[in-house]
Amino acid sequence: MIARVSVVDYRGSVLMDTFVRPTHYVQSFRFSETNIQLSDIANAPPFDEIRNRVASLIKSKIIVGHSLWLFLSIMGLSHSALETRDLALFRPFRRKLYSSRIVDLPTLVHIYMGRNIRLGVEDSLENARACIDLFWSCEAQFEHVIHAGSWPCDLPPVSYSQYL
Repeated sequence: MIARVSVVDYRGSVLMDTFVRPTHYVQSFRFSETNIQLSDIANAPPFDEIRNRVASLIKSKIIVGHSLWLFLSIMGLSHSALETRDLALFRPFRRKLYSSRIVDLPTLVHIYMGRNIRLGVEDSLENARACIDLFWSCEAQFEHVIHAGSWPCDLPPVSYSQYL
């Protein structure tokens, strides 16, 4: 389930930042980690409405993010792999860190940008803007590899392949 969706454009301007009404009973909002409480989502737009808005925003666009396959699977959306820039799977980041595993966004932002995020609670808008900033730092390399006919990312877990 997803509680908040934040989408920014290439410059970090907010295109959407909204809570999402849950589709199922929520046992814990993990308030200390998310700062989300029942009053935030009780009157939020329903999931289907948000999914449709996101689908409209990303249609025929290059999307940038961290672990996009997970977000797309939760939203029940698919998107072309050629129009996806997933920083969690970006091979040069992983190679430089000698990691065969996915490196979390705060670590990537700290190492490659010298910036700290998620110092208090997780904030999806802060994450979205951090992804764009991080992408700017590697965009030329990312796009060069793609235009050369190669692919600069590892594959997402097989169970998520239908979403890309």
